[in-house]
Formats: sequence, structure tokens, C-alpha cells
Amino acid sequence: MIQSTKKMQIPWWLYIILFMEIWPMFVGPYLALTNPSFLGGPGASSLIVGSIIYLARNFAVGIAFFIAIYLKNASMLFILIFIRLFTDLIDGPAFLAFGMAANETRLVMLFVLGYYIPAIIAMRYLWKQMTQQV
Repeated sequence: MIQSTKKMQIPWWLYIILFMEIWPMFVGPYLALTNPSFLGGPGASSLIVGSIIYLARNFAVGIAFFIAIYLKNASMLFILIFIRLFTDLIDGPAFLAFGMAANETRLVMLFVLGYYIPAIIAMRYLWKQMTQQV
């Protein structure tokens, strides 16, 4: 229980990674709200259930990220980055499988360089922070 109350110092590079992890959590839902065809397909004129679930999931995780940063809680940030990594491991291939990517090479590079590698670097650092002796 001591671990959950321990505050950590967040280095500048971790703030950059956290920004990279958080901003899509709000930009994607904004695009889905303003352009229903973003997730509903070319003929969609209103939000579909999948879009609403996408919106709710992203907003919830995005707000939880802000709370974890405010609390400077390493274990909470680790879990949120893991959740984000796990959902991106589903979202990336789903974009490819359903043909939602205009440029597949660019999509793979975006997910690998923009999400997967930074998430692993951040999780490694946070794991070290969590396992340090008190």
C-alpha cells in the first residue's frame, strides 16, 4: 500500500511520451464526433454504437492519464500505458484489416514509432520506479 502513495519525479522525456500517448485520446473522439464517417464508413451520417464506445473509452483513459500525472503515481501511469499499448495493438491491425488506412506503411510507422516503442520505454522506466526499494 505504500507504493500507491509514493510520488515520483517525472523527467521531461516522460512528459513527451505521455503527451504522445494522451493527445490521440482526445483528437480521435473529436474527429469521430465532427465527422461520423471517420469510424462509421463513407455513408455514415450519425454516430454508431462502435463510435460511442470508442469515444467513451478514449475519454475515460485520457482523463485517467491526467489524474495519474497529477498524482505522479508510477503504478497508475504504468497500468494506463499498458492499457493504451494493448488497445493500440488491437487498433493498429484493425485499421489495416478493415482498410481504414490510406497509407499502410505510414500507419505501421505511426503505431510503431509513435505508440509502441515510446510506450515500452516509458513502461520500463516506470517499472524501475515501482520496484525501487522504499
